[in-house]
Amino acid sequence: MPAQNQPFEYVETDLPELGAGQARVKVEACGVCHSDSFTVSNAFGNIRYPRSPGHEIAGRIEALAPDVLGWAVGDRVGVGWHGGHCGYCDRCRRGDFITCRRLQIPGMSYDGGYAQHAIAPAVALAKIPKGLEAAEAAPLLCAGVTTFNSLRHSLARPGDLVAVLGIGGLGHLGVQFAVKMGFETVAIARGEEKGELARGLGAHHYIDSTASDVARELKALGGAKVVLATATSASAMAATVGGLGFDGQLLILGAAHEPLELATATMIGGRQSVRAWPSGTSADSEDTMKFALRTGVRTTIEPLPLERAQEAYDRMMSGAARFRMVLTT
Repeated sequence: MPAQNQPFEYVETDLPELGAGQARVKVEACGVCHSDSFTVSNAFGNIRYPRSPGHEIAGRIEALAPDVLGWAVGDRVGVGWHGGHCGYCDRCRRGDFITCRRLQIPGMSYDGGYAQHAIAPAVALAKIPKGLEAAEAAPLLCAGVTTFNSLRHSLARPGDLVAVLGIGGLGHLGVQFAVKMGFETVAIARGEEKGELARGLGAHHYIDSTASDVARELKALGGAKVVLATATSASAMAATVGGLGFDGQLLILGAAHEPLELATATMIGGRQSVRAWPSGTSADSEDTMKFALRTGVRTTIEPLPLERAQEAYDRMMSGAARFRMVLTT
């Protein structure tokens, strides 16, 4: 895109030279994520335009800087939200690269995957397993790793009751991952018509938040160990807290614009907690893709060619997309 809040333009440019530690990826597919709006609106105030959005990149290595080890031209790779880290801040020194104070994000820190080629630090590359197509892999590099990684680091253990709030781009993966991890899975969404969809994804229970008291329904099921909040409504999140069991956790993935109000007095008695989770590293993305391939978790996608990036972005932002839009080259 040429400037902040301007329409996308399809242009041809020269390929930049590779810097130290970098790889050039021939993009085969790139997921269209709601967070791409951060690039469009310059939400963090540090975007340099023109800029190509996109942080769900899947393709093949086309070239490598001489100092890059462990990768080869032709390798199938992806790049997600974790697009590189500094290696020397206090977070990196503890090995927590996803919370690096200078975290690089494709499509924001540098040009992303709405392009035929992308250049990224080799430390951000994730190997795509054989058997997973590029268009299937791309959304797993952000939506997938965010839901998978948060669930496996949550308080829930196999057999526990886990509720997934929202059945959208994140939620439809969250339901599948929760089921495959062995959780008794509850899907929560607006409208009874989504019940069939939820059960098709494997959910054991469905709660229509427009027709039921969500907290009461969760309590009737024994109380949730974890509510995975993928919806972006703070009021919808707050409505689930009363349905947490003892030591239950509200795990936030969806970024709400309004503040979250909590009834803290009752939370104290239940020793309940609220936690937010930010995606994962390239190694976490590899774990996500391997788990998805092995267990049959799949993203529902709508592919469009790169030249129709504006249409794909608009469909995603309007909510008209069937879960995940993916640009293909």
